[in-house]
Amino acid sequence: MTGQQPNIMHIQQSVSPPASLPLPITGLILAGGAGRRMGGVDKGWVLWQKAPLISHAIQIVQTDSAEILISANRQLADYRALGYPVISDPCATFEGPLMGLSAGLAAAGQDWVASIPVDSPLLPHDLLRQMWQAKMDKDLVVVRSDQRWYAVLVLCHRRLLPHLQAYLDRGGRRVQDWFRDLDYATLHLDEAVLRNCNSPEDLS
Repeated sequence: MTGQQPNIMHIQQSVSPPASLPLPITGLILAGGAGRRMGGVDKGWVLWQKAPLISHAIQIVQTDSAEILISANRQLADYRALGYPVISDPCATFEGPLMGLSAGLAAAGQDWVASIPVDSPLLPHDLLRQMWQAKMDKDLVVVRSDQRWYAVLVLCHRRLLPHLQAYLDRGGRRVQDWFRDLDYATLHLDEAVLRNCNSPEDLS
């Protein structure tokens, strides 16, 4: 992370408009983490290939989403300056991505919400459409590779909010546990495109 202030105008100009009609999906960017392995910085503003990670995330979800929400707990004014609604966790103790997903489901203007982490810039730009095609008659699509689940990468219907909120109210925080008793579809992606930028070494 550099000490530079985010160049909001540069980010806005670098995000091109989508070429196809959007799907009835709210694209939710989860940017509210503590960034502990990145030295405690807000990862949305960490540079990857000379652009902040938040700009890469916007390019991924904007292609097929009808609206975009950003889940953030710091630098809120900077995120709002990008032109999208910003939502925050009900508490400021960084209790995990499910808090952001819950807030996104509650705030979404569309019945379907697709969440992505802000620190996965290699995700395919047609990810939301791939999720949409994978869902069949399910209310939830979860992404995984051959090696593991990537359970913050989900497409879910807003009717799942009560189930998720009940899990959170019981003290549940593990992302992979909240959907275990649900009937869900799976989208398999290559491990390479699911790479996270968790530490400074991952940015090279």
